[in-house]
Amino acid sequence: MDVATQIIANALGRFANAMRLYGEAFYRYRGLVEVDKEEAIHNLDRSFEATLEGFHGLYDVSKPLLDYHAFPETSLLISLRNALHHRDHPLFHSLLQNLWLDGEPERRYGAEYLIARHRTTGGEPPPMMHLIKLSDISDRLDPRADSPYLNRMGKSNALAQFQRLETGLALTKIWGKARGERYPDKQVYIDILPIFNSAVSRVFIALVDAGVPFRNYDENAYKKMFIEEVRSDLQHFDFFALRINDAQLAFGPKLTVQMAARPTGNTYQTAPKEE
Repeated sequence: MDVATQIIANALGRFANAMRLYGEAFYRYRGLVEVDKEEAIHNLDRSFEATLEGFHGLYDVSKPLLDYHAFPETSLLISLRNALHHRDHPLFHSLLQNLWLDGEPERRYGAEYLIARHRTTGGEPPPMMHLIKLSDISDRLDPRADSPYLNRMGKSNALAQFQRLETGLALTKIWGKARGERYPDKQVYIDILPIFNSAVSRVFIALVDAGVPFRNYDENAYKKMFIEEVRSDLQHFDFFALRINDAQLAFGPKLTVQMAARPTGNTYQTAPKEE
């Protein structure tokens, strides 16, 4: 194995380890949130951010094998990691943090949140969710938003890059749903996990094609899952609504989004016609 391939293989191992630790944090969440909601939420969110760091580390050494910025899912993960790494803005807090750690949850009583999740077409939908405000993506990456938090580092082509991302991830379909049902922008969220899955699948295929070895159990398990099983349709969504009601306030974050949110349609099935 040459030195360049060895370096990529080492980064792959670190990334696989970060993904495993995120999975463990997710499964520990339900027990920990019973006794310490702040620690449970922070552990989960920081573990997801660690997977983005691992992804970026892999990107740093495998750029010759794949043009990460040519694809919307890989491009978004890199931009999201960079934003979280530099922390020069208040963006990209998770829905869990926004609801249960930032301010008083009781003040949100009656509010309803729209959640958009890209459709899973291969394998089971991911059990995890990492939900961020859709408007945060625009505020960081879209020059048209005229945001004080726009990333201004070396972005002469920022608008064209964002428009490719917007089209590639069909983000206007979420805004269409939100505007049509009068959701405030601050209550519209997107799940990053299907995007993450699609990005990892694309990268792993490129690594396999280049002959990069998947050497240990974690790496080979993820290789099979992301290459052979997981598929995300980045042009279509399932939508969910999460209302802050009496039950949600009574149970707090113990009543997870996955348990409490109700389906509210999708972009790939035609509603039945009334007779």
